[in-house]
Amino acid sequence: MVSTLTRTAVAALTALALLVTAAPAQAANGTIGVRETVCAESLFVRTEPLGAWMGTLYAGQTFLVKGPRSGGYVYGFAYGHVNRNGWVQDGWFC
Repeated sequence: MVSTLTRTAVAALTALALLVTAAPAQAANGTIGVRETVCAESLFVRTEPLGAWMGTLYAGQTFLVKGPRSGGYVYGFAYGHVNRNGWVQDGWFC
């Protein structure tokens, strides 16, 4: 038989665990003129919106948002091993 005190302690610890659990990162659209950090696990760099793949940025790498925007994509400069201008899907920046 579980005592009322034990049940209360378990409930309190469960509530505390739910409060301190980190919330998932919220991805955001890029701001034109800002070098943004990629929040996605991976982000394809393309020659044009929905165009050919020319590289991949990974979480923590950066992208200078130059603009314009088109069909959910944004133009800019992909740093790191891609190291060139291209288009990425917008909304995957920290």
